[in-house]
Amino acid sequence: MPKKKKTQSFNKHIRLFWLFVLSPFVILFFIFLTMSWGWWGFMPSFEDLENPRSNLASEIYSADGVMLGTIHIDKRINVSYDDLSPNVVNALLATEDIRFHNHSGVDARSVFRVLIRNIIGGRRSAGGGSTITQQLAKNLFPRQHDLSFAEISIIKLKEWVTAARLERNYTKEEIIAMYLNTVDFGSHAFGIKSAARTYFDTSPDSLKTEEAALLVGMLKAPSWFHPVRNPERATQRRQVVLYQMAKYGFVDQQYYDSVAQIPIDMSRFRIQDHRAGIARYFREHVRRELLQWSRNTLKPDGTPYNIYTDGLKIYTTLDSRMQRHAEAAVKEHLKGYLQPTFFNHWDGYPYAPYDENLEPEDVERMINLSIRRSDRFLSMRRANISEDSIMKSFNEPRRMRVFSWEGEIDTVMTPLDSIWYYKHFLNTGVMSVEPQTGYVRAYVGGIDYQHFKYDHVTVSKRQVGSTFKPFLYTLAMQEGGFSPCTKVPNVAVSFDLHDGSTWVPKNASDRREGEMVSLKWALANSVNYISAYLMKRYSPGAVIRLIREMGIKSHIDPVPAIALGTPDLSVYEMTGAMATYANKGVYTEPIFITRIEDQNGNLIESFAPNTNEAMNEEQAYLMIELLKGVVQSGTGTRLRFRYNMNYPIAGKTGTTQNNSDGWFIGITPNLVTGVWVGGEDRGIRFRDLSLGQGANMALPIWALYMQRIYNDERLQFPTHDFEKPLRPLSVEVDCDKYEQQDSSRRGFDQDIF
Repeated sequence: MPKKKKTQSFNKHIRLFWLFVLSPFVILFFIFLTMSWGWWGFMPSFEDLENPRSNLASEIYSADGVMLGTIHIDKRINVSYDDLSPNVVNALLATEDIRFHNHSGVDARSVFRVLIRNIIGGRRSAGGGSTITQQLAKNLFPRQHDLSFAEISIIKLKEWVTAARLERNYTKEEIIAMYLNTVDFGSHAFGIKSAARTYFDTSPDSLKTEEAALLVGMLKAPSWFHPVRNPERATQRRQVVLYQMAKYGFVDQQYYDSVAQIPIDMSRFRIQDHRAGIARYFREHVRRELLQWSRNTLKPDGTPYNIYTDGLKIYTTLDSRMQRHAEAAVKEHLKGYLQPTFFNHWDGYPYAPYDENLEPEDVERMINLSIRRSDRFLSMRRANISEDSIMKSFNEPRRMRVFSWEGEIDTVMTPLDSIWYYKHFLNTGVMSVEPQTGYVRAYVGGIDYQHFKYDHVTVSKRQVGSTFKPFLYTLAMQEGGFSPCTKVPNVAVSFDLHDGSTWVPKNASDRREGEMVSLKWALANSVNYISAYLMKRYSPGAVIRLIREMGIKSHIDPVPAIALGTPDLSVYEMTGAMATYANKGVYTEPIFITRIEDQNGNLIESFAPNTNEAMNEEQAYLMIELLKGVVQSGTGTRLRFRYNMNYPIAGKTGTTQNNSDGWFIGITPNLVTGVWVGGEDRGIRFRDLSLGQGANMALPIWALYMQRIYNDERLQFPTHDFEKPLRPLSVEVDCDKYEQQDSSRRGFDQDIF
């Protein structure tokens, strides 16, 4: 063959060789290029990579920096790389991607190893060899299910392109943090922060080596390696991670040997259920407020905020330490004394716990109303089930878990029996507010959110009884020139009503009946005759106008009976109004949220309470002096002799008709707390006043709560007295001195005449 033809043939073969060698790379390049253009289906844009979509839980924080809970679809909370323990990072790198810092999103060596394994091993799999960045791409832009091998292969190539883009847009540290924020650890724990809290009740920066190894090991299959359900598998998987950490030098052999022997400790495991944790009623109220806020607040792009997915940080007024004290006080009083007393009180009575004076048809009506308000009835009605079938289902036994103060009881009963069962429990509402700021520091809406979701702080409204009387006394001192020591006749007063009848209020006792008594003594002993006397001098409308200035917005009928506390008001309204006295006459609206930030810590909105000067400083201080008398010598004296509380305290008890509702509003210079206790229905009550009065039902919760606050050195709660007005008082508040001055005036007048 001529030399020229040989050369041409050789060159031809060379070209064919290089064409054969380079063609796959050219084709692959073309595939990647067209994928990036979106020819092969959806590819995340640059904006998508800059702002990867994920359902971020919004976090609710207390004023003292404790995360109270979250509002979420997926309970995912982002953390930065600086928030991660080195143990977590090392365990992740050792187990998932030891060459992470040496590749640009796709590890060619790992890909080649997987291809050889598939070819030699005969496996048909598009998986394996994924880098952390590739796994992040898959988490941010999830695959569909039930795909063919070819479809999975194409998606895998797309993930390579996405991984390369992620590597260009983010640092290695940011990619690690993003990955750990997007992984599912099981038990409703999405992301490393939620996982650390769920499994070990700690934060990601405090995870120990063995804890980090366990969590990283779970990433392979969270359910299969779950440390609670499958502790043996979880232990073996943790050993693999620890071995990898030792293999790559993240821990030495001696440390590995010691850590490997540590048993898995799941004593702190708690699923972060929205029904669990402290301040559950408070968190639900905040959620409702945020829903309203989000409807009226827009993001920079013009869309409303989504409290379930936008990862907001909500900073509240609640103090977690005071909240725990409030919840503990409720439990101590109701579990330890009042509820057992109530059970024994009604033991053996027909229709218990309803008042024995109620007619059977009245009881049946209230039970029927409870059936129709139940979740079971409402859900079955929405499913278009006939009412006959619904009512029949309430008499069919079924397994259920019911509340008890000793813990949930797993039992079998009919839904109707469960309604009767729950009627026997007394419930409560407690709210503490800082009078100067309006900050709500504690909020207990009931005895157990899971089983009693109805909120008795802001939603429920009950008759307030004698806790309403201070408003009438305020009006008397504001409009009529009365003072705490002014004496009025303790005699019956009648009212002619619009229907032509006559109403004559009665006293609870005949003590000092017919005598002249001071306003201070009358309020301390909650004398109805004096309240009626004052109401006779002023109109119900005047009282209502005053309390509107003090923040009470509920409808109140302008009738004389409001003098005895017939209005239905919430614990929120009553506590906020009474706080006006401790704040020198300025009503400060109680608030729950101080500020809201976005997921990056940028301030979205801050909140401040509305204020209103309801009375002058002297009138507020005079009312404090009157309310001090309740504790010193009136219906609240057990605070002194039983609970040994000798700090400056003002307050007012309240007991409604037939002992259905027990109240106590306690006032200190820096904290005002309202407490209500009662049954679900007003027909549920104690039969006698000694047990059903506010001093027995509600006051002990306040006392136990405040004892804990005063004794908590972390709070350093002040014990000083109420601050007097800057100007000298125009009236005498020491009734002994007032008597002497009054006697002198009478003698002087007699000398003149």
